[in-house]
Amino acid sequence: MNRTSFIANVQYSLINNWDSPALSDFKAESKSFAEVANQIARLHTYYKECKIEKGDKIALCGRNSSNWVISYFSILTYGAVAVPILNEFKPESIYNIVNHSEAKMLLVGDVIWEVMDKTKMPELHAIILIQDFTLVACTDCEYEKAFDKLEELFLKKYPNGFSKEDVKYEKDNPEELAMISYTSGTSSISKGVMISYKALNSNLLFATDTMPFMKSGCNIVSILPMAHMYGLSFEIVFPFVAGVHIHSLTKAPSPAIVAEAFARVKPDLIIAVPLIIEKIYNNKIKPSIEKPLTKLLLKTPIINHIIKKKILNSLNQAFGGKFYQIIVGGAAINQEVETFFKDIGFKYTVGYGMTECAPILNYSDWSTFVPGSCGRPVDRMQIKIDSKDPANIVGEILAKGDNVTMGYYKNPEATEAAFTKDGWLKTGDLGIIDKDQNLFIKGRSKNMILSSNGSNIYPEEIEDILNSNPYIQESIVLQEEGKIVALVYLDQEKLKQYKIDLTRSLHIMKVIKGVVNKKLPSYSQISYIYIKEEEFEKTPKRSIKRYLYTTTANMPIKTEK
Repeated sequence: MNRTSFIANVQYSLINNWDSPALSDFKAESKSFAEVANQIARLHTYYKECKIEKGDKIALCGRNSSNWVISYFSILTYGAVAVPILNEFKPESIYNIVNHSEAKMLLVGDVIWEVMDKTKMPELHAIILIQDFTLVACTDCEYEKAFDKLEELFLKKYPNGFSKEDVKYEKDNPEELAMISYTSGTSSISKGVMISYKALNSNLLFATDTMPFMKSGCNIVSILPMAHMYGLSFEIVFPFVAGVHIHSLTKAPSPAIVAEAFARVKPDLIIAVPLIIEKIYNNKIKPSIEKPLTKLLLKTPIINHIIKKKILNSLNQAFGGKFYQIIVGGAAINQEVETFFKDIGFKYTVGYGMTECAPILNYSDWSTFVPGSCGRPVDRMQIKIDSKDPANIVGEILAKGDNVTMGYYKNPEATEAAFTKDGWLKTGDLGIIDKDQNLFIKGRSKNMILSSNGSNIYPEEIEDILNSNPYIQESIVLQEEGKIVALVYLDQEKLKQYKIDLTRSLHIMKVIKGVVNKKLPSYSQISYIYIKEEEFEKTPKRSIKRYLYTTTANMPIKTEK
C-alpha cells in the first residue's frame, strides 16, 4: 500500500489484479480489472480531448452499477474532482448540485436523463450516459466531434493495444480536493462537503490495515448508495483496491433482493445500516424465539446452547454464511436486537462516521466490540467529548485528524461554524467515552434520519415543504418503525374560516401528503401525517422542543396510508 497516494493505490490494484473479476451488476457478466482500466483510459482520452483540466468538476448521477464505479475512478485518476449525486434526487435538486459545483461534465443514468432538462444546467459542456458511455448532449459541436473520433484517438494513443504497462496515473497531492459530497439537493440547505485525497486514502488505509482478509478472490455486495460516503468508501473504494469482486445491486435493495444477493454471492464482508439487520431479526428470528417452547428451552441449561447455535446458524445463512463480520453504521442498533446478537455470538460490529470525515471516525473488530458503543477512534483520528467529565457527562463529540473535511464548497460561513477555534470538527452528535476509548453515542443534536437503504433524510427539508402549505402552521418530521411520519399543527384560523371539521382535515392532509411526496425522493416520502390538536411546545426563542416529540404513540389522528 502507498501510505500517501490514493491514486497510486488505485493504479496498483488495476495492474496487480489485471485478470481477476473486478465488477459485475448482480446476475450479469463480470468485468475484469483489465476491462475496467481500458474503459477508464477511454474516458481519460475523451476528457483530454474536451480540454477537461485537473481540478475541474465532473458530476456523476446514476443507480448503483459497475459503470458507476468505472466513472468514479476515471474522474479521480484523471485528476478531476468527482461530484457524486444520489440518483433518487429529484431533477431540481440535481440541477442545483450540478450548477453549484460548477461541473463541466455530467455522467448520468438513462432513467434519470429521461426526466431532465439540460437547459437547467447551462454551464455543462457534455452529458454522457453511464449505461454505455454514449454522448447524449453537448454545448457545441467540438465535444461531439471529440466523441465521434474517440476510437481513432484511442487507437492512435495505444497502437499496440492497451496493456497494464499503460496504466500510469499522475499521483495526487494528498492535500488537494478529490471530491465534493453534497448532504442534500435543495439550494437553500445543500452543503458540498469537500473531501481531500488524504481523507480518502486515510479511510482506505484504515480498512486495509484492519481487514487484511479482504483480497483477490473475495466478494462483496454493493447495497448502499454509491453516491454516499459510507457505501462508497467501504463497498467500493476499499474492496476495489483490495482486488475484491464487487457485485452491484442495480435495483432498490428490497429484503427479497438483498437475501437473494447474499445467497448467491456469499459475501466475505457485509456493510449495512441498522434497519437491514433489524428487519431480518424481526422477520426471521424474533417470531421463533417468542414461541413458548423456545422461550422455555432458552432458559434451560445445556439445551439453551444448542438452541442458540441453531439460531446463529440460521442467521448466518441469511447473510450468505461466509462473512467475516457485519459492519453496521449510520445509527445505533436497537438495544433488544444488539443484546440478542451478542448473546448468541453473532459476528457484528457498530462503527461511527459522517460525510465530513469521509466517513470513518470510530470502529472495533467484532471480536473486541463493546455492545452499546460504536468502537474506538481509528488511526489518524482523534475524538474528544466537550464535557467536564467525558466518561460520565454527555457532551458534543469533537473530531480531528486526516479524515476531516476541507470545509464546505463555496460556503465559508458554514465551514467556520463547523469547527471550534482550535480546529476540532463539531460533529453535532452527543456522547461519552470510557477509559478504553469506546465511544457511546447518547443523542443527536442534529436531526438527520438514516433510511433503510443508507440514504440521509433531513427533516427540515420535508418540514419546509409541509409548512409552505396554507393549512399547516408548523410540523415535525420523524422516523417511526422504519417509516417517515409527520406531526402537524393546523392553522386554527383557517379551519374556522372555512368551517373545516376533522373529517375534512384528514382528507386535506391526505391530499397534502400526495403533493409533498411528489417533491421527495422515494426513500424520504411520508407514510402518515398525524394531526396534533395542540400547538407544539416551544423554547423562549419560539423554536419547537423537538426532544419532546419522538413518538406518535399518543396521537391517534392520522391520514390513511
